[in-house]
Amino acid sequence: MRRPLPLCLACLLVGAGLPESRATPPPIPTVTLHHAPDLSPRVRRTLAELPGSVRVGLLVRDLTTGERLETREADLPLIPASTTKLVTAASVLVDRGGVGGWWSTELTVPAAEVGRARVSHLTLRGGADPTLSVADGPNSLRSLAKQAYARGVREVGGVRLDETGLDARTWRGLPLGVPMTPIRLADWHDRPPLSASEARAQAGAALIAELRRAGIRVRSAAVGTAPPFRPYTPPPRKDEHGGPLPPDPFVPVSHRPEQGVASVRSASPFEVLAATLRPSDNLRAEELLATLAAGPGGNGTLEGALSRERAALRRLNVDLTGISLADGSGLSRDNRLTARALVELLEAMYHLPYPKGQLNAELPDTTYRARRNAFAEALPQAGTGENVPAHDGRGGTLALRLRGSGLDVRAKTGTLPGVSALAGYVTARSGHTLAFALLMNGPEDSPILGLRDVQDRVVKAVAAAH
Repeated sequence: MRRPLPLCLACLLVGAGLPESRATPPPIPTVTLHHAPDLSPRVRRTLAELPGSVRVGLLVRDLTTGERLETREADLPLIPASTTKLVTAASVLVDRGGVGGWWSTELTVPAAEVGRARVSHLTLRGGADPTLSVADGPNSLRSLAKQAYARGVREVGGVRLDETGLDARTWRGLPLGVPMTPIRLADWHDRPPLSASEARAQAGAALIAELRRAGIRVRSAAVGTAPPFRPYTPPPRKDEHGGPLPPDPFVPVSHRPEQGVASVRSASPFEVLAATLRPSDNLRAEELLATLAAGPGGNGTLEGALSRERAALRRLNVDLTGISLADGSGLSRDNRLTARALVELLEAMYHLPYPKGQLNAELPDTTYRARRNAFAEALPQAGTGENVPAHDGRGGTLALRLRGSGLDVRAKTGTLPGVSALAGYVTARSGHTLAFALLMNGPEDSPILGLRDVQDRVVKAVAAAH
């Protein structure tokens, strides 16, 4: 029986909480299956072509009826490779409250210097927005500099960055090898900084250049870091008899938080989700995970971000048994997902579709087919025939797969040595939308193209059988 799903978007917002420790991922058990009673004949025959050394987890569910259609070791924890990005993308949508959410960045000055033409410093503060640019459009350093000039700022002693919201050290050791920082620039994508200090220097230099371009004099080219804010503790007071008095509510201006003089915000996260999922962009996936660390309850750490992902999955009623999350991209072989968890996630995101545009009362099937389901539309679409090396079209990593099949398949691929996975949606012969997940783990020299061929034929068989 299908478990009840949450009924509102607001109830999915991830609350603050202490990060959970990453459990050591369990070893993948060796399983030899002689019978597969829960598979249709054609799917059983297709899977029988796999080498015996390849372990398989499969689950297919009809999203109209809730019926489980195909299953093989659906609860077997396996290395998911880039299908991990489905968890990352869904968690970000939950965290942002749907496609209407955004990330923000601001410039602040000391509270005592608000309204002055000359200020001692400007502080750049952000929440790891992966779409912030140097000069492109309203969500840019250029826009921040213009706003500061319009607010009357004419001279700045120096620039500093607030790095308290994200601890780049906790991302050390991930396979990607790129530090995550609270200020990121989309311009870095092809050549990201290799250290947090390099990122700080580049972001600060870019801001200084834009301030000067806007007409603001910056006296120092050095880029500093902002100290963490410490709430003011008023000195104790006593009455004339030595008895304690309530603390003075007045906070000296020198102890007040810095005040904003400019702010920008991103567009909907949908575009960056599509730019992540369709080409399977590893850097963008880690940047998206970092936004969870920089948010409330993320504690600025990788562990905090992964904890918030698990919290999002729980709110979506995803069974976390056997699940281990290690990164946002799926490059780590420490990740473990099950076919059941992926299908439950896909089902939740289908029934809570975060439609692009106005939230309405359409049935999920209507929203999905009208291409207003933001999560489904961010996925690669099979068989579009685009140039795969470009990785910038609707088809992404599925562009050349299932061509000529006539099937509407929107799914996420996953590939590592010995690992191949495919999880997403297919419209079946019945007209119903099916959610499916097919995870394959074998020796590192397993023929990936052969595994993909079996996956494609399984998808065809499932769609034809149901």
